[in-house]
Amino acid sequence: MPNQKYYIIAGEASGDLHASNLMKAMLEENPTCEFRFWGGDEMLKVSNNCVKHIKELAFMGFIEVLMNLKTIFGNIKICKKDILDYQPDVLILVDYPGFNLRIAEWAHQQNIKVVYYISPQVWAWKQNRVHTIKKVVDEMYVILPFEKDFYKKFDFDVTYVGHPLLDAIENYKNSKTTTKEQFLQKNQLDSKPIIVLLPGSRKQEISKKLPIMLQSVNDFKEYQIVIAGAPSLEPSYYQPFIEGYKNAHLIHNQTYDLLSIAEAAIVTSGTATLETALFEVPEVVCYIGSPISYVIAKQLIKIKFISLVNLIMDSEVVKELIQKECNPAAIQAELKQLIIGGTKREKMLLDYQKLKTILGSGGASKKIARSLLKTK
Repeated sequence: MPNQKYYIIAGEASGDLHASNLMKAMLEENPTCEFRFWGGDEMLKVSNNCVKHIKELAFMGFIEVLMNLKTIFGNIKICKKDILDYQPDVLILVDYPGFNLRIAEWAHQQNIKVVYYISPQVWAWKQNRVHTIKKVVDEMYVILPFEKDFYKKFDFDVTYVGHPLLDAIENYKNSKTTTKEQFLQKNQLDSKPIIVLLPGSRKQEISKKLPIMLQSVNDFKEYQIVIAGAPSLEPSYYQPFIEGYKNAHLIHNQTYDLLSIAEAAIVTSGTATLETALFEVPEVVCYIGSPISYVIAKQLIKIKFISLVNLIMDSEVVKELIQKECNPAAIQAELKQLIIGGTKREKMLLDYQKLKTILGSGGASKKIARSLLKTK
């Protein structure tokens, strides 16, 4: 099989994880594959040919994007030139639609094959984007069960490969070598049950949500409160938020270890809501955007839920606390129902099992790798 060059663009932590697993799967099928990419630490473990790190790329919300337009357009210009210089056989775009769809349109004009992995959430808002996607994307791989039917309405045939988190979590469980006791000892934790806080991976979302999360659990003295630190941020960033909370700990880059032993979780909306559910940890989901961004989003977004768990199940499995509802008293009240046990906790855990059935088997990375490389 001849050498093939792949240019991959992932702009966020979840995209970095899924892209890294795809790269590994492609190398298993064909060890001569060459990569150049925009991504993060997980992709860097596979290849060192990185153009820009995700910590330079993640902007969230309408206002935040507007404030950083100069940087974003500068990055697009750099990206286009770099793709032309590299001359890839295939361009693989991973989620990150605001940036990647612009690159897709341009790459199509350059006669570069465009593959999109993890569909933009066009089913939630900006459905007219589907017409652009049909024109400029050669192959689309989707990870949510309802997305294939959504695209079918627009006469666009996409491939459902299953959710890559199934593989990431399975790989973690298969490669895990430390016991719970070793993990607790290594991180100077005691034997009290753990409530884990997942405040997100971007500074702007952490600064809004982490103080509220910490206030909500301040009275849970019989629990250890552990913040899952984002790999892209330094531990020093979190220290001002933690000061004054004696039972709060910060643990970096060990989120799956934490979720594997946690009693409950408070989670920022996003991929982490699904990760938490797949680890069978009862959770409360939080979201706070800038007031203007939220008002705009409310007018444009056409979905009933914000968490992936509820979207996939099409019902409220986990409580979503949004904007003003996301306050310490409301989080605390919900959390108490989840850690005491009883019907709410039991029902959530049963719903998690149904969620796993809907998602089906894993193997997303291998399916895409084999499709791209045309192997069996």
